[in-house]
Amino acid sequence: MSTVAPRSVRRRTLASLAVVGMAASVTVATQATSGAQPRQPDKTPVAVGSGGAVSSVDPEATAIGLDVLRRGGNAVDAAVATAAALGVTDPYSAGIGGGGFLVHYDAATGEVQTLDGRETAPEAMPRDAFIDPATGETYPFFPDMVTSGSAVGVPGTPATWEVALDEWGTYSLAEALRPATRLARRGFVVDETFRQQTLNNAERFSAIAPTAELFLPGGDAPEVGSVFRNRDLAHTYAKLGRLGADWFYDGPIAGDIAETVQHPPRSGRTDLPVPAGHMTEADLANYTVARPEPTRNDYRGYEVIGMAPPSSGGTTVGETLNILERFDLAGMNSDERLHHYLEASALAYADRARYSGDSHFVDVPVEELVSDEFAAERACELDPATAAAKPVAAGTADGDYDPSCGGTEGVVVDRPDTEGLSTTHLSVVDRWGNVASYTLTIEQTGGSGITVPGRGFLLNNELTDFSHVYDPEDPNRIEGGKRPRSSMSPTIVLSEGQPWLVLGSPGGSTIITTVIQTLMNRVDGGMDLPEALAAPRATQRNTVTVSAEPAFRDAHEGVLGGYGHEFSTSSEIGAATAIEVLSDGTLQAVAEPQRRGGGDAGVVRPAR
Repeated sequence: MSTVAPRSVRRRTLASLAVVGMAASVTVATQATSGAQPRQPDKTPVAVGSGGAVSSVDPEATAIGLDVLRRGGNAVDAAVATAAALGVTDPYSAGIGGGGFLVHYDAATGEVQTLDGRETAPEAMPRDAFIDPATGETYPFFPDMVTSGSAVGVPGTPATWEVALDEWGTYSLAEALRPATRLARRGFVVDETFRQQTLNNAERFSAIAPTAELFLPGGDAPEVGSVFRNRDLAHTYAKLGRLGADWFYDGPIAGDIAETVQHPPRSGRTDLPVPAGHMTEADLANYTVARPEPTRNDYRGYEVIGMAPPSSGGTTVGETLNILERFDLAGMNSDERLHHYLEASALAYADRARYSGDSHFVDVPVEELVSDEFAAERACELDPATAAAKPVAAGTADGDYDPSCGGTEGVVVDRPDTEGLSTTHLSVVDRWGNVASYTLTIEQTGGSGITVPGRGFLLNNELTDFSHVYDPEDPNRIEGGKRPRSSMSPTIVLSEGQPWLVLGSPGGSTIITTVIQTLMNRVDGGMDLPEALAAPRATQRNTVTVSAEPAFRDAHEGVLGGYGHEFSTSSEIGAATAIEVLSDGTLQAVAEPQRRGGGDAGVVRPAR
C-alpha cells in the first residue's frame, strides 16, 4: 500500500487554451445565475441518455456535477464538484470535516485505483476515550458519545479532493469548488428531510454555540421552503480552492480545528458532557491519503471492484458474492434467493468482525477473504432449508481450506455494531468512459455536532466507529494514528473489462448489504437497475434478528420465517445511487425514488 501526502501534489497548469476557455465559461455561467432566487428543484430518480451521468442524493449537487461534465470536465472533476455541493446541501452527511473512499476507473488505461481518505485517530487518543470517568462505563452512544471532541478524527476529504484532481482530473481545486462556493453563498431551499434531520439533532446542536447559530437560527430548525445560506462555508471553500489543502492541514484553519476539538465551544444550554478531544495541529499536518490496491472478485462473469481496508466493504461484499456464486440463485424463487442472501451475508459479517481493521495496524487477510477457496469452505455452513442460529462462527482465512464440507471449527466473535447510519454516495461516468464511485461521510447524521467557529462546517464523529471498549484481540481496537473500520463500499463492476455498473450507498454497516442485495437483484433476480435499487431491503449482519423494511416484511416474512429467520423493523435501509452502461452504450443513472426523501439522477444528453 502506498500513501500520498496532500501537500506534495503538483500545482497543475491547465493543459491547453481550450481548457482555460472552458474554465472561464464555467465562471461566467455560474456568476450569471449566482444572484438568482433559489428554488426547490425537482428530483428525478431515473435518467437515460449519453454524454455522461451523475447520480447523488440531491438535485442541486447532481446539477452541478452534470454542468461540469457538460462543459468538458471529466468524472473526477464532476465527482469533486458534486461532493463539494453535497457539503452545502447535505451537510449532516458529508463535508470537509469528514472523510471517505473513492474508486476510479481510467478509460485510457483500463486501470482501477482507489483513494483512502478515511479519518485518522489523533496520536494521543487514549484507549478509554469513550469511557465515562464518572461511571466507568461507556458513554451512551447517542447523543453523548457522538457529541464529543474525542469522537473527531483528522478529516481526509480536502486532501482526497486535491489528490484525486491532481491524479486524474482536469480542473484545479479552485475550479472544482467554485460552483459549490456560489451555492453556499446563494443558498438552497430547505426541504422536509433537512428540517427533520435538524430537529432530530436539536438537543446536541444547541449544546455547541456555533452549531446552534448556524443550524438553529432563532432556536428552531429552518422552515421548509425557506432559503438556507452558509456564507462561512462559502468563504472556507473559496480559500481552500485558492490556497489548496496546505491551508487546511498546515495553515490557520488547522489551528482552528485542533482548538475546537480540544476545547469544544459549548453553549451552556444543555447538560451534554461534550468531552474534549486530543487532536493537535501536528495530527493534521501529518495526514496522508492512502492508495490501497482495490479488492477484486469475479461474480458470474462480472468483475466486482471495491475498497480494501480500513473499509470492510470490498472484502465483505466480495466474500458474500463468492459464497452466493456457489448456488443457482437465478433458478430459485425470490424467497429462496433471499434466504441464501441473508445466510451468506451473516457468514461474511462473522469474518468481518474477526479480521477487518486498519491494515497498517493489523494483519487483514484480504486475498483470502475474497478467494473462491475460502468462500467454498464457508458455503458449507449455509443450509438451503434452514436459517442458522445467530451469531454464526467466523471462518479461518488461512489458505488451508476444505471445500468438501467435511466440517470446520470456527470462533464466534460477537461485538456490537458501532457505525452510524449517515453518509452519502455519488456515482459519475463521463463521455470518455471514466468512472468515479465515491462514498463520503461525517458518520452520524450531523457528525459530532461540532461546527468549527467561523468556518461553516461540522466535524465528524468517525472515531466512534472504533470498538468502544478496548480489546487487544479486536482488529478495530482504538489506537493512535489508526483509521477506524468502515463499511463504505464504493463499487465499480466491469463486464469484459469495461465499466458496466457503478454503485454505492450510505447506511453504516448496512451499506454492505445494500450493495450486495442490489447486485443480486440485478444479476440474479431478473430486475433492471431501477427495480433492483428500489426493491424492499433487509440486512443480516450476523445478528439474532434480520433488520428489514416494512415492505420487505410484508412481502417475505411469512415464507422466510418458516426458514427460521426472525425479524425486526427498520424504516429504511440505505440510499443508493448507481449508473449502468446499457448494452447500446447509453447510460442509465438511478437514484432512490423514496428513501431519505429520494435522490436525483441525471445525464448530459437525455434520450428522446
